[in-house]
Amino acid sequence: MDILLDTHIILWALFNRENLSRKAIEVLSSEENNFFYSIASMWEIAIKHRKHPKQITRSGVEFMHYCEHMGFSRLPIDDRHICALETLEQKEGSPEHEDPFDRILLAQAKGDGMTLMTHDKKFLTYDEPYVFIV
Repeated sequence: MDILLDTHIILWALFNRENLSRKAIEVLSSEENNFFYSIASMWEIAIKHRKHPKQITRSGVEFMHYCEHMGFSRLPIDDRHICALETLEQKEGSPEHEDPFDRILLAQAKGDGMTLMTHDKKFLTYDEPYVFIV
């Protein structure tokens, strides 16, 4: 299975493994899965590191190097992802999901037929089959 990892899942896998659920560890340990990180995650880390270097201690470039060292494949942002972004369906009555990086990740998963692995329950507001909450 092709799995796009949410930014916090990657950070936990790299630096705070104790935050990962048993299910997340099982999925990450499976050799049957192909793991991807988004260039949007690298961008998000770069922005947050610049604003809060004591909280986000790694730069976007360091994040990229860690991901590549772990064997994660990089997923660029492409026009098909923007097209998918415009088709994301939220459940009726759900509050607007304000995090643009989350929406980009979900659009990438949808555009490429991947599964987005996350711990973020805000994704439950979407009526999309591409989310796997661990």
